[in-house]
Amino acid sequence: MASPATDDLLQRARTGESAAFEQLWHEHRRWLAVVLLAHMPHESEVEDLLQEVAVKMVEKIHELEDPAKLRPWLRKVALNTACSAGRKASLRRRILRRLDPFHHRIADEHAQKDERALAARMAAERALQAARQLPEIYREALLLKAIEGMSQRAIAQTLSVPETTVETRLARARRLLRERLDEEKAPVKAVARQGE
Repeated sequence: MASPATDDLLQRARTGESAAFEQLWHEHRRWLAVVLLAHMPHESEVEDLLQEVAVKMVEKIHELEDPAKLRPWLRKVALNTACSAGRKASLRRRILRRLDPFHHRIADEHAQKDERALAARMAAERALQAARQLPEIYREALLLKAIEGMSQRAIAQTLSVPETTVETRLARARRLLRERLDEEKAPVKAVARQGE
C-alpha cells in the first residue's frame, strides 16, 4: 500500500508536474539502478539505462493509476530496459565477431597508488561479478539488499513476492556467492602452494 505522500506525488506527476516527477525519481532512482545492474549486459552502463528508464517513466506514468503498484511497475520498466540493452549488446557482439573474429576489448584501468584500496576494489568487483552471475531469481534480491540496503519487506514489495520468499532467496544467494568466490580462490591457493 502506498503512503498518502506517494499517492499525492504520483497524482501530481501524472498531471505533468515536473517537481513531483523529480521527487519520485529521486526516491526510486537508486534501487532501480540496482535492478538494472542485476539484469543488464556487462558492457552496458547503468547511467545510460537509468536515463532510458526515466524517459519511459515520463512517457508512461500517466497510465499508472494505483500508487501501490508504483514499485512493481518501475521494476518492470527497468527489466524491459535491461532486456532491450541485452538484445542490442548481443547483436553488437554478433556483428563484431563477423567483422573481426579476433576483436578484444581492452580495458583502460588507471593505476591506484594505494595497494590496499586497489585490492579492496578488486575484491569488491570480483564479488559483484560473481553476484551478477548468480541465477536471476537470487541475483536481484541479493543486489537490492547488498547495494541498496533494502529491507526484506521492501524487496518483497518490489519483487511482488512474500517476505519469506525473499528471506530464502537471500540465504541461497549468499551461499552460492560464497561458493563461487571460494572456487575462484582455490586455483590461486594451489598455485601459491606450488611456489613454496
